[in-house]
Amino acid sequence: MAKILIVDDVRTDRVLAKGLLERRPGLEALECRTGIVGIEAESGEQALDVLQRETIDLVLTDMIMPGMNGLELVETIRARHPLLPVVLMTAHGSEDIAMQALQKGAASYVPKQNLACDLLDTVEDVLRLSTAERSQQRLMECLSRVESEFHLENDATLIPALVGHICENLRRLRCCAENERLRVTVALSEALLNAMYHGNLEVDSELRERDEKAYRKLIEERRQLAPYMDRRVHVLARESPSEARYVIRDDGNGFDPNRLPDPTDPANLERVSGRGLLLIRTFMDEVHHNDKGNEIVMVKRPRK
Repeated sequence: MAKILIVDDVRTDRVLAKGLLERRPGLEALECRTGIVGIEAESGEQALDVLQRETIDLVLTDMIMPGMNGLELVETIRARHPLLPVVLMTAHGSEDIAMQALQKGAASYVPKQNLACDLLDTVEDVLRLSTAERSQQRLMECLSRVESEFHLENDATLIPALVGHICENLRRLRCCAENERLRVTVALSEALLNAMYHGNLEVDSELRERDEKAYRKLIEERRQLAPYMDRRVHVLARESPSEARYVIRDDGNGFDPNRLPDPTDPANLERVSGRGLLLIRTFMDEVHHNDKGNEIVMVKRPRK
């Protein structure tokens, strides 16, 4: 049985909406009586009181009411009950405030003049989608580990999409706080660029220090030439609530990371060469390379 909370300061409108909804088995409409007109803030406050006491599946609210109006009610519900859908009942003269409420998080709306033909279908559609979203969230709470593998061509435009995918996994698994997720994504981006440009395409970062334009030109040329164009960046990502581990390997000849300038030496901070490794080592908890130098392993753990 889905419970619908009806919020309206006009009793006849509440009764009409309640009667329309209860035509369909499985829906139960609860009126939120707003009291005597003139007692300000009764409507919104009473609706919020009901939400504290009852398990409600959907709120159906008028827009223009004494005290807390529909827009303010939507904003408060979104803050306190983010998964609870709100459907607006709009009347002539409330269009502007209804548009603001939709932008603030209301799920849908029905003009009061169309209640008889549109209300039931609109409420059922929103309830169906809301139920699916809540089930999805419950499912994600059961998620304990994500493992994914990618083989990227040497196209840097793929990096933001991959990093966004990984960041979403970290968020769902609650592995890192928001500021830490940002640092992980920066480290991943740097490692992927290093694998593409310095590993697969064998473009030396020292060229960038001397001539940025020549550096970019050589990258584009080698993306179209064999054997560089056939090489791939291989990414293995494993995320869990206790640890995120990323292995990034290129098909290049490798390098000796010990030959890079010490990225932790303040004298080298302004150098382009080694900047990516500096960020990686700063933002990740563990970083190490294989003997060949074409693979980097990065580990991030949640802070206590």
